[in-house]
Amino acid sequence: MKINLLTTLSVFSLMATMLSCKGEKQNETEANAAEEAKEAPVTAITYKVDPTASKIEWTGIKPTGKHTGTLDLANGMVKVENGNVQSGSFSIDMTSITVTDLEGDEKASLEGHLKGEGEEKEDHFFNVAKYPTASFEITGITEKEGKMYLEGNLTVKGTKKNISFPATTSIEGDIMTLNTEVFTINRTEWGVNYGSKSIFENLGDKFINDDIELKISVKANKA
Repeated sequence: MKINLLTTLSVFSLMATMLSCKGEKQNETEANAAEEAKEAPVTAITYKVDPTASKIEWTGIKPTGKHTGTLDLANGMVKVENGNVQSGSFSIDMTSITVTDLEGDEKASLEGHLKGEGEEKEDHFFNVAKYPTASFEITGITEKEGKMYLEGNLTVKGTKKNISFPATTSIEGDIMTLNTEVFTINRTEWGVNYGSKSIFENLGDKFINDDIELKISVKANKA
């Protein structure tokens, strides 16, 4: 009996640990006041973003599941000296919002809702007719626990907030790549409030999590 009890307790402990880990936010960011963009030395080398080979992957979560998708980068540049990022900025094409986990009418419906298509739905999410682009500009580079962190101003729907997230860069010949780890932002910090139980009451289980997971992949060519 004692052995069975210990075994049962061990199983419950393991399950609790697994559930706890499952709910953890990946690289949760803190949105702070916007800062001045970082300037690169005049000797820095410029790399121009290749929009056809760069993208942002997003994940939105709700009680009944999640949705995934992508966004395109419209343009951008990164300045590098001695292999280290010195400055940079990216323009994000919000009209390119794509849902990747649905097909057919469901896919088209959600993409339209995210873009703000439909009467009285314009400002539910991103209202791309009014705000067709978002942007990110680097304000600093720091190192934490052996990782490089990009600090920068993320502007969405006209609201600019400073965030930080881990990223890696590499240069091969005339091509530079910049890849971030998955990181989490709170969408309500940028006025994307639809379905947020921290903003609206009595939503029951019809709410959508405030957190959005993002992963940025950039390929840039030497100018």
